Amino acid sequence: MIITNLKQGVKNPNRVNVFVDGKYSFSLDVMQVVDLGIKIGLEITDVQLAEYKTASEFGKLYQRALEWALMRPRSIRETREYLSRKLKTSSSGRSSEDVFEFSEEIIQRLISKGYLDDLRFAEYFVENRFVKKGVSKKRLRMELMRKGIAKEIIEEVLGGRDDEEEIRKIIARKRARYDDGKLMAYLVRQGFSYDQARKAIEEYED
Repeated sequence: MIITNLKQGVKNPNRVNVFVDGKYSFSLDVMQVVDLGIKIGLEITDVQLAEYKTASEFGKLYQRALEWALMRPRSIRETREYLSRKLKTSSSGRSSEDVFEFSEEIIQRLISKGYLDDLRFAEYFVENRFVKKGVSKKRLRMELMRKGIAKEIIEEVLGGRDDEEEIRKIIARKRARYDDGKLMAYLVRQGFSYDQARKAIEEYED
């Protein structure tokens, strides 16, 4: 088999369509073309063709993961879950081990380039979660744990958070609609202790 033509992608000019024996076969990003030494007239084997198609799939998925990660800070765990969903639909026939290695290679590249950072994600999450509504440190800690954030990172980003300020935000919003009992129960459900809730309600009334 011989690579007979290379054409710039129409929808994505950063990708190159590769033609083998006169027919479209796969596409790669520009850097992949350079790194793999793809050029017109190159004779390739079936094994090489399979490798190039794998590289094509990797490039496409990496680009999607990069765009997804750039929309807002993401945790490593949610990125791994995102890739898992994408790979389930695009990697039919691959073993679970191959899918895992494929996903991890993309994740490690995103980490090495600074696009994935659990500390930056945790700071963003804490800063933006219920900014106006108020939320307890306990609830934030549980949500960050579900996002796969390490305990030491969680404690670092929650270190300066003030539960008293957060609980006042909630009471200010709910006081007109809730009596003391309902307000107390609501605050406990939000992750505040009974004593925190009781004290805050009393101080708010004063």
